[in-house]
Amino acid sequence: MSVKQPLKGFRVLSAEQYGAGPYGTMFLAQMGADVIKIEPPKGGDTARHVGPHWLREQESLYFQSFNLNKRSLTLDLRTDEGQKVLHDLAKDAHVVANNLRGDVPDKIGLNYDALKAVNSAIVCAHISAYGRGNERSKWPGYDYLMQAEAGFCALTGDPDGPPVRFGLSMVDFMTGTMAAVGLLAALLDSQRSGEGCDVDVDLLSAAVHQTSYPALWYMNEEDVTGRAPYGAHPSATPSQMFKAADGWMFVMAQLPKFWTILCERIGHEELITDPRFDTPANRLTNRSALSDLLGEVFAAQPVAYWLELLQGLMPIAPVYGLDQALDSPWLKTIGMRDTVSHPDRADMSVLSSPIKLNGERLPNRAGPLLGADSDAVLAEAGYDPDAIADLRAKGIV
Repeated sequence: MSVKQPLKGFRVLSAEQYGAGPYGTMFLAQMGADVIKIEPPKGGDTARHVGPHWLREQESLYFQSFNLNKRSLTLDLRTDEGQKVLHDLAKDAHVVANNLRGDVPDKIGLNYDALKAVNSAIVCAHISAYGRGNERSKWPGYDYLMQAEAGFCALTGDPDGPPVRFGLSMVDFMTGTMAAVGLLAALLDSQRSGEGCDVDVDLLSAAVHQTSYPALWYMNEEDVTGRAPYGAHPSATPSQMFKAADGWMFVMAQLPKFWTILCERIGHEELITDPRFDTPANRLTNRSALSDLLGEVFAAQPVAYWLELLQGLMPIAPVYGLDQALDSPWLKTIGMRDTVSHPDRADMSVLSSPIKLNGERLPNRAGPLLGADSDAVLAEAGYDPDAIADLRAKGIV
């Protein structure tokens, strides 16, 4: 049985680069949308040049992370002829997306005002660092800057150490995902109403939105959440990392029932009624003493011992290195690793989509070589071989 792909028949043109935009549109491509990646003729997406691991010259493994299932069209959007091609393509497209600097989409005709005359139902999705039409729209910006300005770095790391960024570009990934949600909602509306619109998500707004409950605590109670030792939850205790005899693990007694289970399973039932720890509030007040006490208990046995004792009964997980995480047999059990065929590597390992439809993960194919689909896409738009050759000779594609 073939995997259901609910976006088959929808076309997305995306002038995208690097991480946030490509990550978001990759979900659309995996769900069946024809995502046509518009790239500059010279060099293409910056992501193609990010090392240190390469498939061929200008073809990086980094690029493959964000561009599975797409097609590549090279097109110079800064030329009049490039704009004509864009309009010809937009006539039959459903979405035009980009993650360019905030002031660029309006300059090169990627917004709804510029495209509604050729397709009134077109949805124009924009991802930028700081948004469009404001004082920062011309500013360059990346994920790490947003982590810094939105307070993420100040919330991460040891209380006595320097601010720390996340190990991954989570603001990029969440912004791309938010943009996908926004454009899908707008696409649904445009299919009913015949009228498209602009959809905007900027990295800083997405980052600030993710401050969630600490934001509300501060805005309403002036409570500034800080860092806690061992990556602990700001209020639930114990919910933190502990060091076992041979490594680290994360133990989360978020609910009273888990606190009871923990104490019983580790053989310290007396802690349940200990007046220092008998309520969530008391455990928080006496977190340091509780951490020391549990730390001594957990240090006596290896991680595997505690996992065997507690997994499935309460929330607990090993703190894996990236290699251990990706080599975990559980990923094979749930199908989160996949292989695709690339011209330079017949069995290239990739991550599966986290989305399942009818119990099946969405299919993958390798990201496209630069401009690999230019001729086909242009032919679909009505360009004959001579016209395509002329565009190529002029450097438009």
